[in-house]
Amino acid sequence: MKKLVGLLFILLVLVGCTETTVREGTMHEKKLGMSLLEKKLFAIEEAEPDYFTAGVNPDTGLYTVDNETSMLVYVNKYRELPEGYTPPDLIEANVRHYSPAGDNRRLLREEAARGLETLFGVAKTDGHALVAVSGYRSYERQRAIYESNVASKGQAHADQFSAKPGASEHQTGLAMDVTVQGNDDVLLNQSFGNTEAGQYIKEQAHKYGFIIRYPEGKETITGYSYEPWHLRYVGEDVATEIYHNEWTLEEYFGFDYPGSER
Repeated sequence: MKKLVGLLFILLVLVGCTETTVREGTMHEKKLGMSLLEKKLFAIEEAEPDYFTAGVNPDTGLYTVDNETSMLVYVNKYRELPEGYTPPDLIEANVRHYSPAGDNRRLLREEAARGLETLFGVAKTDGHALVAVSGYRSYERQRAIYESNVASKGQAHADQFSAKPGASEHQTGLAMDVTVQGNDDVLLNQSFGNTEAGQYIKEQAHKYGFIIRYPEGKETITGYSYEPWHLRYVGEDVATEIYHNEWTLEEYFGFDYPGSER
């Protein structure tokens, strides 16, 4: 009898410890492995705005984010920015640009711009002359790009290589396409990833708050083809965590959507 009581006591202690561990886990750790419904319920319970959406837009069928000004705003093929959104604090990053003076493609949100300046400065010291190609895009500009791709290459190609208007990372003001000076052959081309500059970006960008948003081998998760030139600012801590775990932003947040393999 004493042995039975002792065993029950041990089991109760173990259950209590497990519950405490779960409660003390981070939001990110608890969200991994949950079903989409469980994640939604958990997000509502915990009320963490970086995981919130304002519901589904009946016109597009996409979730509309409601933390659009966050450095961790998360848009993809299933999540879009609010209608008419323009990022605050857009500035021109003080780096070498591919686009002409006064072009909106030179713009980033201030924190991201400062990170890009530091990254480019260190890269130059290390022998890599990087060039900023395309940063902020308005809703109207993205719509023109998307519709042009649909007209010239078809719907399937457009959906694989370009975002629908409202669902582009460039509209957040936190994304910048980059290349290397003096080699137009790799401009917005997957071959950029094989250059010394491309490899440098892949291994160093996280130190300055950037990730390769659409990495190679993760196409079924992100929904987009490999883009070694597309940098997304998320801040140094998150970028470093994503880099060391070889995650995408989708994997970091732990969200599952139809057609997204985990």
